[in-house]
Amino acid sequence: MIYLNQLHGKDILNIEKSIPIPIEKLFPFPNHPFQVNNDEKMEEMAKTIKESGVSTPLIVRPRPDGNYEIISGHRRKFASELAELKEVPCIIRNLTEDEAVIEMVNSNMQREKILPSEKAFAYKMKLEAQKHQGKRTDTTLSQVATKSEKSTAEKIGNEFGESKDTVYRYIRLTELIPELLKLVDEDRIAFTPAVDISYLTEDEQYVLLNIYDYDEKTPTVPQTRHLKMLSQEGKLTADKIEEIMQEKKTNQVEKMKLDKERIRKLLPKHIITDKQAEDFIAKCIEEHNERERRKALVR
Repeated sequence: MIYLNQLHGKDILNIEKSIPIPIEKLFPFPNHPFQVNNDEKMEEMAKTIKESGVSTPLIVRPRPDGNYEIISGHRRKFASELAELKEVPCIIRNLTEDEAVIEMVNSNMQREKILPSEKAFAYKMKLEAQKHQGKRTDTTLSQVATKSEKSTAEKIGNEFGESKDTVYRYIRLTELIPELLKLVDEDRIAFTPAVDISYLTEDEQYVLLNIYDYDEKTPTVPQTRHLKMLSQEGKLTADKIEEIMQEKKTNQVEKMKLDKERIRKLLPKHIITDKQAEDFIAKCIEEHNERERRKALVR
């Protein structure tokens, strides 16, 4: 623990005091891009908080109505609710809207695992906030990235170990319909094809989603690039999307679907792993084929 008499000069000015604030006075950050899930990790956090309290104060800023907006600590607040706490320690900071966005993104990007959708909206929010901070009010907005914007994107990328182009590619994901973006988060659609798909119109994306829901064929990069090109040329129809998605992929081998539960019931009890099951089934098939071969010789 650090005591005041151990500090000198400007160090004292850097101390921020936390105060207890009732949980009902704390509200989430508008359009907070990071998920707060009631999962196993959340239950563990709630248990720890119930036993030891909240070790790291939340960062909040005042709202005009007398309540507070959470900048950092959405998960801690939720876990504290599960732990039935009435109040949590908070550090209050008077931040502008843009300052609040930047601090919110920076604090949450330290998480161990970040979903593509979380990173996409976080990068977008931070880019917009940092553009506002140094922008002239008489500047005409354009969809084309200015030199200043590209410099800002590069700085954001450097902060989080990614290139400027990667930052822009993540931001493109915000143009996906929610259903497709969820598939990206679930690793059912890869990042690069997803970026291509983001250039399709909303209607075109829903056609693609319906095809995926029907046969669960994951689009490849050549397929999505073809779709993107036709969409930008105004030549992409529902029939064309289906035709492209039905194209046989290079080196594609149709996967055999097996009822694992049914097979598991028939396997000997000593067969435990999938590899053991595969070897056992292959051996049974080989023995079956050998018996059939001998029968054919007898005939």
